Amino acid sequence: MAKRQEFHFKPLNVGRWIIWGLFALVLFVAPRIWTSGLAQTMLTQMGIGVIACLAYNILLGQGGMLSFGHAVYSGMGAFLAIHALNMAGAGTLGIPVSLIPLVGGVAGLAVAALLGYVSTKKAGTPFAMITLGIGELVFALALMLPEFSGGEGGVSSNRVIGQPVLGISFGPQIQVYYLVAVYCFICTAAMFALTRTPLGRMLNAVRDNPERVEFVGYDTHWVRFMAFTISGFFAGVAGGLGAINTEIVNGEVLHASRSGAYLLFTFLGGATFFFGPIIGAVLMVICGVLLSELTKAWLLYLGLIFLFMVMYAPGGFASLILMNLRVAAFGKLKKVWTSYLALFGTALAALVGAATMIEMLYHRQLNEALGPELKFMGATLNSAGLDAWFGAGFLILIGVALFELVRRQYVQEWGEIQEDIEKEIKRREAL
Repeated sequence: MAKRQEFHFKPLNVGRWIIWGLFALVLFVAPRIWTSGLAQTMLTQMGIGVIACLAYNILLGQGGMLSFGHAVYSGMGAFLAIHALNMAGAGTLGIPVSLIPLVGGVAGLAVAALLGYVSTKKAGTPFAMITLGIGELVFALALMLPEFSGGEGGVSSNRVIGQPVLGISFGPQIQVYYLVAVYCFICTAAMFALTRTPLGRMLNAVRDNPERVEFVGYDTHWVRFMAFTISGFFAGVAGGLGAINTEIVNGEVLHASRSGAYLLFTFLGGATFFFGPIIGAVLMVICGVLLSELTKAWLLYLGLIFLFMVMYAPGGFASLILMNLRVAAFGKLKKVWTSYLALFGTALAALVGAATMIEMLYHRQLNEALGPELKFMGATLNSAGLDAWFGAGFLILIGVALFELVRRQYVQEWGEIQEDIEKEIKRREAL
């Protein structure tokens, strides 16, 4: 008797389609809203940063591999891409500009395969130290090979080559942005798909319990190595896009500070969530472009923010968003919004006081020849007078004291809300 054929229908995940549709819509509409040259340049850098941070998070968030040298792969991708762009401009390489980032991706994959086999033999602290050593080694080697790296001046190129196709020459910044946006969407979708594959799931298992993975018959070294090479490919794509955007690549793209930026902002965004590095990439560009222009102490502020997040929100901004979405889904957000306002107000007062002191201190150390007065937040401060220092200190003390009082009340309210949510969950399960 023939076995009857059965059909199984998987329901369409409407929510996921909506999210990806909104992501594509944001990428398309963003330069139409922010039309200035600075804004479009920042949006382009954000798209590149999204790919780079997501690539790094394959190691950190999904694989539990803390790398201090991931700029090697984005940097080598940038160098190979800029050389390919020069060859294409000279007519010795028949490749359009739109495919140059793939050259960077292949370069990043090749370098990751070459260096990653050794790196991924170890995990934890040894892996981190190996990546740090390799990063410094490659950076020093690049400076020793000026024929490849261009020395201190770097390698420059021109992205406008050949005749325009359908009016696209990649001369205007908005055309470069849309090229980056297309790659950003495709690479983001590909890396999200990776998290749903057996390799992605096994990578999570290697992160959480490598001994059990070895026990069931999988080689943890090869799982880490494959993830490392995939991460290198996407990092190389980001480097290639960066080369097209800036039309110059120098040794700074291999520097440890670039690797540190990937680590810092991926963590700030939320390494344990897929969309966390996207938030981190946006913050990376905002801090690197806007905050650095507003104050010379921007690295100090960034370090304080990082310290605060490590202490109070180790899951990054993504965890804060999801926790509050969960509270909002159960209709409990209205119970804490007044506490949020109080926390924000008191924290803002303390931060303004601390920032005032920092700016006056920086002014006295770096701009003393300009006189004791400085402009800060629309006010004129006299860094040589005691009243400004006393006022800043008083603001800090009052802000911190009130913040602590509000925080205690907020912690109590938050605990009660979580208990109510757990009770509601159990009630729904009982039904």
